[in-house]
Amino acid sequence: MSAEFDDFDRLTNGFLNIACCAESSFTDENLSWIPDDQWFTNRKSCRNLHQGNERARGFVPGGEEFDSSFTVSIGTTPLGVVDSSSEASVVEGIFQAPNIYTDFCLLHGKGDPYISSLELRPLNDTKYLKDKSSNILTLVNRTDLGGIGETRYPDDRLDRIWKPAWGLYFQANSTVTIHNNVNTTVPLDVLQTAVTDSTRLEFLQNGLDNGDHIYTVILFFLELNDTVGIGQRVFDIYINDEKRDENFDISARGSNYREVVYNVTAKGSLNLTLVKGSNESKLGPICNAFEILQVLPRDLETDYDDVIEIKKVKEDLLMLNQGNSLLETWSGDPCLPDPWQGLACNSINGSTVITDLDLSSNKFKGTMPPSITKLTYLKTLNLSKNDFSGEIPSFPSSSNLTSVDISNNELEGSVPKSLISLPHLSTLYYGCNPQLDSELPSTLNSSKLTTDTGACPRKSRGPIKGIMIGVAACGSAVVTVALGAIVVCLYRQKLMARRKYNGKGLSLAKSQYLYRHNLEYIEIATQNYNTLIGEGGFGSVYQGTLPDGQEVAVKVRSATSTQGTREFENELNLLSVIRHENLVPLLGYCCENDQQILVYRFMSNGSLQDRLYGEAAKRKILDWPTRLSIALGAARGLMYLYTYGGRSVVHRDVKSSNILLDDSMCAKVADFGFSKYAPQEGDSNASLEVRGTAGYMDPEYYSTQQLSAKSDVFSFGVVLLETISGREPLNIQRPLNEWSLVEWAKPFIRESKIDEIVDPNRKGGYHAEAIWRVVEAALACIEPFSAYRPCMDDIVRELEDALIIENNASEYMKSIDSIYSLRGSNRFSIVMEKKVVIPPPSTRKR
Repeated sequence: MSAEFDDFDRLTNGFLNIACCAESSFTDENLSWIPDDQWFTNRKSCRNLHQGNERARGFVPGGEEFDSSFTVSIGTTPLGVVDSSSEASVVEGIFQAPNIYTDFCLLHGKGDPYISSLELRPLNDTKYLKDKSSNILTLVNRTDLGGIGETRYPDDRLDRIWKPAWGLYFQANSTVTIHNNVNTTVPLDVLQTAVTDSTRLEFLQNGLDNGDHIYTVILFFLELNDTVGIGQRVFDIYINDEKRDENFDISARGSNYREVVYNVTAKGSLNLTLVKGSNESKLGPICNAFEILQVLPRDLETDYDDVIEIKKVKEDLLMLNQGNSLLETWSGDPCLPDPWQGLACNSINGSTVITDLDLSSNKFKGTMPPSITKLTYLKTLNLSKNDFSGEIPSFPSSSNLTSVDISNNELEGSVPKSLISLPHLSTLYYGCNPQLDSELPSTLNSSKLTTDTGACPRKSRGPIKGIMIGVAACGSAVVTVALGAIVVCLYRQKLMARRKYNGKGLSLAKSQYLYRHNLEYIEIATQNYNTLIGEGGFGSVYQGTLPDGQEVAVKVRSATSTQGTREFENELNLLSVIRHENLVPLLGYCCENDQQILVYRFMSNGSLQDRLYGEAAKRKILDWPTRLSIALGAARGLMYLYTYGGRSVVHRDVKSSNILLDDSMCAKVADFGFSKYAPQEGDSNASLEVRGTAGYMDPEYYSTQQLSAKSDVFSFGVVLLETISGREPLNIQRPLNEWSLVEWAKPFIRESKIDEIVDPNRKGGYHAEAIWRVVEAALACIEPFSAYRPCMDDIVRELEDALIIENNASEYMKSIDSIYSLRGSNRFSIVMEKKVVIPPPSTRKR
């Protein structure tokens, strides 16, 4: 349990109440509240909750001023999405904490997440989680039928909030009590009101997820008329037109109170209906209250032991490093849905574990946290360039470490034998620790271990510093000339290094393709940036016309751009030497007055994303041959990148919005600001800052931070699924099981249910063999491990075959249509009746 909740058991009835933005603790309406002064406001804001059967509830204010949409989760399991456009929301989850902690999290979506209060309630012996201890329940509806006001603590000792629903039917008020000492946790104030009807009661719950989900429905009955005996009020209970109880009699078991629990599968809505039963029944149905809860399977979480140890690492570091920006981002599950900053995780033996820890250059001080040594699956550890002091802790022989870097600190003593004797350790850097004994034991087998021998490399003063000192005594004119020569020389070396491609120096000035324009030329071409046609990470894109009449797209870097000079020069240098019919043509550029501008040929048909599901004005239903042709063109452009000049270039941001379409619908891959050479054997720095777009990113690249030539292949597989389905790759506005296009489509593909994922606008308008080739290519591309993915030239061949099949089928159908037209037949009846035969899984290539 986290330190901030040490007083948990001394709060009201074991309740935990956090009042967001409160300045101090206070008591309000019989409840004690504490402030949220340690709540983190970062991308994944989480609170540790207490162990046991619990109910967590977050109150979220509504209002247009927030303009946010975000996900609320228990651990890694989403409870639902909160949208600020709605009124104030209450999100409630019921769960059993399997360990000594559970995280309640707000995950960024649109805008910043916000919350007014967080409440935690122990459930103890309640029946909510009976047979569901591994699940989480999220509240859909809790209604007091016939009530006239909200009921909660202290009337409800569990502090559930019962909302009234009165005036719909006859309201029966009573002070009747429960007979025969039957136990119930529902407040009498809730049970002593009800709705009833002579023949039928019906309650409709709309707004459920569109996918099939399991719901728990709990109905509460208290007979309010003491004169009613057995058999006098009998009714049937239906849920979604399925009879769940026949001749239900509240009084049949010797008490005037009963409650029943049903587990049902529902989609979109849920209908509860109570209908008068046998003819002998004198009275119609009655109901006092009900609850509806959605049953959620718990999502995978990080290995429990790893979580405990990394949280101890955080606590140890915070002792002397309060306010550290990296530690402030550490909240929630360390690995899922994405790793904490400085961590990398992998799946080992079915569990998600921490395999890499990089805390270098973070100004940490104090001793090395001993809990680091207990991260069993850790392979690489980098604590270099900090101010760690004291002795190095001992390491257990079970450690899987292969690489350790503790150089450039203030460590003392000697390198422990337990560290250098680790069975898998191959690299150890410990230099630049002035108080650390640099001698390793003579028994060390140096052939298996690469080290820096504890030495601290001397820092070169560099040519600029040396020359500046040498000319300091000379006249100002000499100094100016010398410095000017040095700057020019170094700039030319840097520029040549940036333009080096496959060992050949290239100069933009000699390029036959590019023109360097001045700012006035750009302003005239765009009519002072009059027509905005797009926005991106680099900046705004404007339409323009050159003096020769050629239409252009002008991309202007904005002052607030997340991309900078590196991306600008990257795209400029790459597209100055690479030309292909399926790569966007760069015509010129401008560097003037701190402006960075790129000029491309205008793509009149926008992007593939626009055509599939973009703004209504840009959307256009694409037939299957056109979709295939676009996918094939993009694949050819990427294949050219991978084979040009003998060394692969990885795009790193392949997505449908970066596939542009010219006036003949020819696909052009665009936006090369993040492109990099694929790492080769012997490269010293294969690890790169991870770049890409959510929904398209290669999970292996994301988790290992090791770029691969196959990283773009995964992204292209997502594009293929977009092309087939007409869906966006990530949309949290959809039902939970449909957020990710990849995860939604996989089960349908594996069960050969292609019709379920095909764009509804195109169903029936394709050849089965052609689409199966595309689907299987997509499925191969999105393999989690790059080694199992195809090469881009294999994808190109598969798409070429698919397009040939599709085009031949289209020509055949045209000939059939013309014959039927000559006979006066309706061609549309043929299309409507055409059956698409999907081959069984056993006959298809895997």
